[in-house]
Amino acid sequence: MALSSKFLLFCFLLIFISRSIAKTSFRPKALVLPVTKDGSTLQYLTQIKQRTPLVPVKLTLDLGGQFLWVVCEKEYVSSSYRFAPCHSAPCSLANAPYCFECFGTKPRPGFNGPVSMDVASIQSTDGKNPGKVVSVPKLLFVCADSFHLTDLAKGVTGMAGLGRTKISLPSLFSSAFSFKRKFAICLSSSTKANGAVFFGDGPYVMLPGVDVSKSLTYTPLILNPVTTATLTFTDLPSSDYFIEVKSIKINGHVIPMNTSLLSIDKKGFGGTKISTVHPYTVLESSIYEVFIEAFTKGLAKVPRVKPVSPFGACFNSTHIGSTRAGAAVPQIDL
Repeated sequence: MALSSKFLLFCFLLIFISRSIAKTSFRPKALVLPVTKDGSTLQYLTQIKQRTPLVPVKLTLDLGGQFLWVVCEKEYVSSSYRFAPCHSAPCSLANAPYCFECFGTKPRPGFNGPVSMDVASIQSTDGKNPGKVVSVPKLLFVCADSFHLTDLAKGVTGMAGLGRTKISLPSLFSSAFSFKRKFAICLSSSTKANGAVFFGDGPYVMLPGVDVSKSLTYTPLILNPVTTATLTFTDLPSSDYFIEVKSIKINGHVIPMNTSLLSIDKKGFGGTKISTVHPYTVLESSIYEVFIEAFTKGLAKVPRVKPVSPFGACFNSTHIGSTRAGAAVPQIDL
């Protein structure tokens, strides 16, 4: 089942612990990255400038990503590239089990390995208007192989991790410029309207001049004590963000389900994860079945059409009306 609206705005404020160093006489209050939505993959993309001389690096935004990673196999040329030596502070910060030189490796710019450093620049902001472009001379990142780009948007050369780690971008930026350790991410459901990531304190002013920080609704974030990453350096808690969903309602009625699936078990399974990588909601199979049953009852008068993978229930949109909030479909509440 696919649901869409003309515009959807998500704003999340999240807290981090970090360490990094930036050499600049100007200390910004906050930073901002523009966010676009790729029409083919429906992934959210951003861009930073990295290396010496600076080059634009297109990245897929990963809300729960552990760190910034960039493909370094080809065309990585930078006079400011540095590696993290074995047992160094950056290596320890990343909790990496090994770094360069641990096994006699001779590093070079773009050499694939767990922890690297290079210059990166980003736009500062006062929350309303763009400010000076500032630089972090030794921003930590991970060099990766090109096969990691599989299924990512065209032109992307890495991923910008915003997860709950000490080397995610929010953590590194907050430490580098000594501003509050939080960020807000505003995402558009449209490929024609841009979003943004604000690092640091508000206000968070979006067009047409609305400070969305004054109208946010909050829900607690919970920690999954077991890592959910396919690639990780150590057995740390998950870097993803989870919320505690108690039930799911369709048109005001709670759908029957095994509610224990909504909680995180001892092995780290279950719970409700917020993700920017998957372009649609993914449900556990038994929950999905009862959800579809209840939703289709609410659209009983709308003809079904042949499902389009990966969705299991699709409807003829010409028979669906519209409201000020979007399509006239059953209301879903978590």
